[in-house]
Amino acid sequence: MDENQRQSLLRSISISSGVLANPAAVSSQERAGAYQNLEQFKLYPGRIPACIELLTGEQFCVEAGVDLTVPTKLYALGVLQDFLKTGYARCEAHDRLSLRGAVLTAARQLASTASEQNSNNSRILGNKIASLLSDIVVRDFPQRWTTFVSDLYKPVSQGGIWCEAPSGPAMGMVGVKIGLECLKLITEDCTDSDFNAKISTIRRNDVLIGFNEVSSQFLPLFFQLISEQYAIVSAAKSSLHEMVSYLVSNGRSLPQMSPEERSMYQAQIQRRDAAGQLVADVLVTLEKMCQSMPLDWMLAVERTGCDFVAAMLHLLREDVAGIQELAVACLQQLAMRKLEFVDWMRFIASLPSAISEANQVATQQESERAAAVAVGAGGGSGGLTEQLSFHRGLSKMLSTLLSAHLAFISTDKEIVSGQGQGFQHLSTYLHFLAEMLSHPSGRICGEQLNTWIGMLRDPQIVRTKILSPYMEQLLTSYMHHIRRVRWEDVDNQTHAFTSVMEASFDDEEEYNLFHGELRSKASQLFKYISNTEPKLASTIIHAQIKMLLNSHGNGEPYDHLDPATKQLTPQSEAVLAFEGLNQPLDNILQGLPSWALKEVASRPVKQHLDAQRAQIRASVRSLLSEIANMIVSWNPTYIWLKFRRTTLLDALKYYWAYDPSTLASGVDALLVYLIAEDEVSSGTFGSTLSGDVIGLRKKSGLTLVSVSKTVPHHLVPWLAQLSDRAKTLLSSGNLLPPNQMHLYEFLSCVATAVEDTTARANFISDVLSNALNVLDSAEVKETLSSVEGLIQSFGIAQAGTNPESVRDPTNVKRISARFVSMFSAFNQLLSVGKRCSEASRKRRNQGIPLQNVSPSANFGDSPQNFPDEGPVSISDIAVNDPFVPLWPRILPTLMQAIDVTLRFWHPEYQALLLSNPIQCYAYAISDDEAYLATKQDGKGGVFGEGGTAGSVVSGCDRRDVNLVPKWSGWFNELRTTCFQMLGLLSAQRVLYAPEMSSLFPQLVSVIVDPTHLRAMEHRHFSQYLKQFVELLLLTCPCTLYRSHLAPILGPIFEHMQYRLKMTWSPIISPNTGQSVSTGALTSANRASAVALASSGGESWFEQYYARGGLFVGDLDSVTAESAVEKVRVDLGRTISDMMQVALALKGEWALVLANQAKQEQLAKRPDYTKSTGPITRLSHDGPVNADGTPRGNDAGVEARKRLRIHEMCKFLLLDDERVAGYLTLSIIQCLEYPDAYTCRRVTRICHRILETVAWNQRYTVLLGNHMFTIATKNIVAEPKWMVGIEWDMINVLRDTYGRLCLGQTFLPGGQGPAMQQVRDPNNSNAYEQSKNADKPLLGGGLLVNPSDGPREILANLPGITVDMVKELDASLVAKRSAKDQKDVLRDLLRVAAENAKESEDQLNTGILGRAVAAESLLNQKKSASVQALPEKLVTQSMIIKQQNSHKTDILKADGSTASLGQLFSLS
Repeated sequence: MDENQRQSLLRSISISSGVLANPAAVSSQERAGAYQNLEQFKLYPGRIPACIELLTGEQFCVEAGVDLTVPTKLYALGVLQDFLKTGYARCEAHDRLSLRGAVLTAARQLASTASEQNSNNSRILGNKIASLLSDIVVRDFPQRWTTFVSDLYKPVSQGGIWCEAPSGPAMGMVGVKIGLECLKLITEDCTDSDFNAKISTIRRNDVLIGFNEVSSQFLPLFFQLISEQYAIVSAAKSSLHEMVSYLVSNGRSLPQMSPEERSMYQAQIQRRDAAGQLVADVLVTLEKMCQSMPLDWMLAVERTGCDFVAAMLHLLREDVAGIQELAVACLQQLAMRKLEFVDWMRFIASLPSAISEANQVATQQESERAAAVAVGAGGGSGGLTEQLSFHRGLSKMLSTLLSAHLAFISTDKEIVSGQGQGFQHLSTYLHFLAEMLSHPSGRICGEQLNTWIGMLRDPQIVRTKILSPYMEQLLTSYMHHIRRVRWEDVDNQTHAFTSVMEASFDDEEEYNLFHGELRSKASQLFKYISNTEPKLASTIIHAQIKMLLNSHGNGEPYDHLDPATKQLTPQSEAVLAFEGLNQPLDNILQGLPSWALKEVASRPVKQHLDAQRAQIRASVRSLLSEIANMIVSWNPTYIWLKFRRTTLLDALKYYWAYDPSTLASGVDALLVYLIAEDEVSSGTFGSTLSGDVIGLRKKSGLTLVSVSKTVPHHLVPWLAQLSDRAKTLLSSGNLLPPNQMHLYEFLSCVATAVEDTTARANFISDVLSNALNVLDSAEVKETLSSVEGLIQSFGIAQAGTNPESVRDPTNVKRISARFVSMFSAFNQLLSVGKRCSEASRKRRNQGIPLQNVSPSANFGDSPQNFPDEGPVSISDIAVNDPFVPLWPRILPTLMQAIDVTLRFWHPEYQALLLSNPIQCYAYAISDDEAYLATKQDGKGGVFGEGGTAGSVVSGCDRRDVNLVPKWSGWFNELRTTCFQMLGLLSAQRVLYAPEMSSLFPQLVSVIVDPTHLRAMEHRHFSQYLKQFVELLLLTCPCTLYRSHLAPILGPIFEHMQYRLKMTWSPIISPNTGQSVSTGALTSANRASAVALASSGGESWFEQYYARGGLFVGDLDSVTAESAVEKVRVDLGRTISDMMQVALALKGEWALVLANQAKQEQLAKRPDYTKSTGPITRLSHDGPVNADGTPRGNDAGVEARKRLRIHEMCKFLLLDDERVAGYLTLSIIQCLEYPDAYTCRRVTRICHRILETVAWNQRYTVLLGNHMFTIATKNIVAEPKWMVGIEWDMINVLRDTYGRLCLGQTFLPGGQGPAMQQVRDPNNSNAYEQSKNADKPLLGGGLLVNPSDGPREILANLPGITVDMVKELDASLVAKRSAKDQKDVLRDLLRVAAENAKESEDQLNTGILGRAVAAESLLNQKKSASVQALPEKLVTQSMIIKQQNSHKTDILKADGSTASLGQLFSLS
């Protein structure tokens, strides 16, 4: 590069960096030319020598007075750094030395010339040099740059960049900061492999080994620097204090200082801050080392001669430049490491005293600041607010030190015995930790919560009683912090700790998120404390309740009242206080051990505890009895206090399980609240209910149901009175519809506890008599008699002739009341039926319907071992479930409701009603469905901000006095309830009872009527599958699959295949055949749909399914498109989820298989016992499922489920050709539909299909051609929607190819290595069948006569030859591990994909377009950019180790250990 080129480059750098004397004089053309020159220079062949020259130059100027040195060197460093990534590995040794020397020269120049005036530019340049140096180090050290540490970390006077010893004032110490930053970057690059894969593992290890070898050379420098600079900080602070004291003693202030005094004062401040910043820089580097480097660096004082831990503990007192926070961060990283017990105990013993000293210094500094403020010196930081970050980090570090080493507490003999120095140190530490909980910021408590929970969960730690002294403070502190803070007090600066709260949380939203998380976690803490110290917990909660009732029981201090009603609001002090009490009460009562409330027979070894437990039990019972009486007798007048009382009554259900003496009074109070009214200030009652009263009523109803579920057996004696009271309330006409449902659920839960089966059934029948009478009424029969009757009943017919009728208040009220009456009847039956069904499964016989069949007998694989696996009469089922005798009366009306509801969607009725501008909205989606389609998390839901209320029917919603927006919701509720009742009919096994045989054909004709199935919208069909068909598959006895499942599943699966094809064809093949719109039908374009519906036929259903059947009314286009997309993908997801459940890949059947696998695995252990599962003090007292949930004694039920699982696979895929054909075709089609959720789950189903039928030649074409083609296309085409699930698809190819072509089988799900079957000795072209061919759950079989279909498909791919397919076969046979086989398939398909790209249209950028190279699995080639060096690493430690090993070998050879060998010699 000649001088002209050099000047041109410098000119371009000056323009781009904007350092010219007159930047405004530069034209846009000159600026663009400068940028172009700089980019062209990066391609210049001689750029590296030129950059080395620029980097070693001392000063650059292009204009007089304009220094261009820093921008020039920054540009040169950037070019060199880019070169390191691409060309450095190919450099010769002398070139590497030249580049390294230039960078070191630049670092030395900067270290020797940087001054305070250009400190900012120097720091920027220094960071860039440090970054380049770190990049060189990770490529060369230690093999090629053995002198790295000695080159850098020596004084500038000796050719390094480090400061002179002893170091003086910290101003201008850029060289030191370069060295610190360089080591920090190297540590990050070589240890954080999860986020930095650019360095190979071998290279990374070499660098770390090298640094460990020379760490003793630079660690003392760091320690010395900290010591010297901290001394400067202390001296400067002392000088400042003396200056302020001098001014105070002379009655002067800082503004009155003389110029000389002010200069001296500022010099000390600069000296303090500069030295403090240098200490902080060292701590930042040390933090990285504490996190990842060997612990010996920080803890082995004898190795380095530096006690870094002592230094960090001492620095906890220094607040300059955030030193104390960085010291805590370093200790936090050490606390997270796996410490030895000695080191851990040193921390435990040292931290309390160090922090106490830091607090004393902080107190002293606070008084000094106060004096400084008095003389006008500002004062800096201090107090709780300014130290919040330090206190929070301290709390986190102290907690981490315990939670990461809990085993030390439970295994150390001194600590366990409660004696000795270790116990004293830990007690002091815990006391200090507990004292921090008194901090007013919840952030401090939040950092400790997991640690306290972890210690309380450990039975060994709890048994030591070391935590007992802190339980009271722990409980009261967290009870205080879970009480919600009124944020407006913080905003108004009226909160006692406003500044602390503002420093802790940015805004109210952040506080609410923290508060919610704290409450969620604190629930475990309260339960564990209650379980550990029941008497203490009961005493504290008793005192809290008593205090609150005395101070706020009547609403005192009557603040934040509603101006209109003078009622308390949620922001009132009394309401907030009782809100904060609810969770502790609930958790404490829930966590109490059973022995604290009732006598439990103890084993002889525990009889010595009986006297102590009896004393505790007496105290706990007394306290809880008082609590229950206080809450039950409390009778507040304010609505919100009544609401809080309801939540407290809900918590008492855990106490009532042991002592129901106050249960009746509590339930009576809840029944009274069901008809609560609004009370205004005048004492009169309003005619309409406010939202607060509605909330109280609903909460009371929910509490009633919750109580009845927990203690139904205690309510049985009052069943008659409760029934009479319920009838009175129901007949009053003053109950909200939800409360009516609550009452029915409440009574049904109580009824399930009645032991007499006849009395139980009679009571349920009596409770539901009103609902049954409604369904038998003439009005309901007329409504359900025909579509015309339904239209008339809903007011749709009148809207066609009299549009004003939909807004007439009288008509709206009458029509609404008619629908509510009919719907409530269905809903009440459904709710009570579900409760009875749930209760039947919890009975001692586990819900098995035959009384003479033992639930735990005969666990064979044959249906003959289970007599109940077949038709069971209603009378037998009624022994467990009192609801089932009602089904013969319910089912005819239910079939009518289903028939007329589904018929309403037939094309002829849509053609009629869609033509009317008002009646058309009967087919519209609801505002709620539109809201769900938007996928937003707006507050307030449909009616809140960003909600969709009034968007479907423009200008009005379901709250208005208008029938039109109500219709969609009515149809949804009626249809969903009917589908759920069908599911209940199956779950209760009434569908298979002999008494229902006459109704079964009628039911089948309704629920699988082809016209009904085709007329359903996607959302209807998805509900139908989820709420009915899925339950039908799970609950049908295996002996009835042919008689009861086949007639239903055959038409459904046939239609399912048709619907899927019609839905996705316009998406995946938009250019074939007639154009079909996938947009939603709106009120503006419904005319075209009317014409199609009138003609019917395929053209109607093509358009109908393409839009998911949706009519969205006046919805905006964006939301409408989202709604259509949602129902389209939900259809495939529902089908895939349903089939996963039926094939035991998900849900309760999958859990049965997981339990079986877990049991078999545990049985192989020598210490196996049947009562497996981790049992803690609060966990389920017994065995657990594979997913961790409690597992009951339901071996008989699981045996029946295992039988059904096996038979279901066989039935769905082999027994019925119609069912199997359409099901398999539907699943295969789902593989190519662009929805990753569905496709991923369908791949699992494909594996189960292969395991079940791969051996059957009838499936060869379907699996080997059709499915294999789609799976191959998905990989080769690389569509964007497939990103993330490519390996799942390749695994399907592997499973298919191995079973059909290569004679290989696999573990279930295509997992594990391939198992190669041998050739048939009688036929060399065939394979022997697997022994698990008829056992798909064990891996299934293979095709004994291999097919060439998959081979032909691969050979026809672009770029793939027959020889390549043969090589594939050989590789798959030779390499049978899952990873190897999938990699071989990927490599082959990559060739096809690359060839296919050349002939494709690259303009398709939609979801079906090809993924870019960065996303594509086929193009992922992960390799480190910094590879290992060829030179072998040899360190001094390695040499010494080898020498010691050699000496040992010599001693052995000399016979020094012969005496040991003689022990085993033979004579």
